[in-house]
Formats: sequence, C-alpha cells, structure tokens
Amino acid sequence: MSTTTPLAPTAAASPSAESAGSRLIWALRDCWTIVLQEFTHLLRQPSTFAWQIGFPVVMVLMFVYVFGSAMDVTGQGAGEGYVDFAMPGMFAMTMALGFMDTAYAVTHNKEKGFMDRFRSMPMSGSAPVTGRAVSDVIRAALDLAIIAGVALLIGWRSGGSLQATLLAFVLLLWLRLALIFLGIYLGLCIKNTETAGMLFAVAFPLGFISSVFTPPEMMPGWLGAIAAWNPVSSTATAIRELFETPGIEYLEPAYWIDGHALIAAIIWPAVIMAVFLPLAVRQFRSLSR
Repeated sequence: MSTTTPLAPTAAASPSAESAGSRLIWALRDCWTIVLQEFTHLLRQPSTFAWQIGFPVVMVLMFVYVFGSAMDVTGQGAGEGYVDFAMPGMFAMTMALGFMDTAYAVTHNKEKGFMDRFRSMPMSGSAPVTGRAVSDVIRAALDLAIIAGVALLIGWRSGGSLQATLLAFVLLLWLRLALIFLGIYLGLCIKNTETAGMLFAVAFPLGFISSVFTPPEMMPGWLGAIAAWNPVSSTATAIRELFETPGIEYLEPAYWIDGHALIAAIIWPAVIMAVFLPLAVRQFRSLSR
C-alpha cells in the first residue's frame, strides 16, 4: 500500500511584505495622478511651455552667433568649431537652469493652496514630490529634443556612435532629474513667487561659471577651478567626449575632474539627488496646514 507524503504548507506572505507592497502601489498611483494633473495644467496654459522653450533657443542664437564669432576654443581661429563646442554646453545649461522653472511652479502651487489640498487628501506623502519630478523629466526630454533640433538646423552634428550619443542625452536628463529635487526643495521653502523669480541670481552663476561656453583652462586659475568642479561642467565635458566634439583634444585637462568627466557626470547628480530628495519630501510633510 503506497503512502503519500503530505505537501509542506505554503508560506503565507508576511503582513509587513503585503503592507510594503500596498504602500508602494499607493505611492506609484498617486505619483501618476500628480503627473496627469501637471500636464493638464500645462495644456491649459501653453504660454508657460512656450517660454521655457523660447528662452534656451534665444540663448543658443545669441551665444553662437553674437559671441561665438570672437571665441577661439579649438586653436584654429576665432569662431572656428565653436558651434560644435558650444552646443553640448547649451544642452547642459538648459537642463541645469530648468530647476528655476520647477521651483517657481512649486512655489506657485503652494501659494495657490494646491499643496494644502494635497496634504488634506489620503495621498502618499512622497507623491507631490515624485510626481513633480516625473512630469518635469518628461518636459525636459521635450525641451532637449527641441534644442537638439535647433542645433541640427545651425550645423551641429554628433561625431560619436549612436550608443554614445544616446548615453550623452541620458546623462543630460540624469543631471536634470537631480536638479529637479533641488528645485522642489527650494520651491517648498520659498514663501512666494516674487522671491522664486529671484532665483536667476543663483542659477546664472551655476550655468555661466562653467565650461558651457568657455573651457576652464582659458579662465584665471581660481575661477577655472570653480568652473571645472561645477556639476554642469562635468556633464558638459562628458557629453562633448561622447559626441566626439572636434577640437577638444587641443585643450589639455588642467584639472583632475576634467580627466574623469564621465564618472563625475554620473556621481554629481547622484549626490545632489541623495541630498535633496529626502529634504524635499521632509519639507513637504512639514508644511503647515
């Protein structure tokens, strides 16, 4: 007579695992709700998106055609090869300065009472932060596509492989994502939109004291060191290498970080995100009702 061996009882999922999974699904759903809300608002006010696109386009035309004719960054004469050098820098600056738009939008939402509504709802505490980040990254990708189109029209081309070119654009969005959390944190701390509009005074040095328009090697020593260690410079230098920008071999790296730009372009945004993501979530949760 054969005997059957009883099957071992199946281990039930622990309550803590189920709780963690449900919280994650709840956070993801609320995050997506915020993303849809942001794009609905954008469709109703397209002038905001037009301004965000128009400003970098004007900057491209001004710096490439007005100032670029006097710049010699390749050793071949003033203006020679400047489009190829400047456009990666413009990509990086467009991504970097976008945190001002994020800070302004968050401050506006807080001023109009949207943040209080979010806090009064049964919503994940991280959703307003992560939802804003996701929507702004999508908008940044659209910004980048339009600026790249303008660059192609004025003669810029990537000399790198398709994989290297795609990696360069990923690094640009990686920088933007990190600075979005900086913008969210500042927007939650700033009291009103008038103060948020003054962030240009902080953002412009971030964009201009860098290798965006001029190599740090051509600056005075102390200023060149500041520019070289700017996170925007690391991304700009890294994508120039990935784009195989002609003429950059003329400039010997004068700073250690210039010779390790690709690694720095990955680490800098990770550090910024590690600092400002938890700060932004904590600041949202601590807002007065």
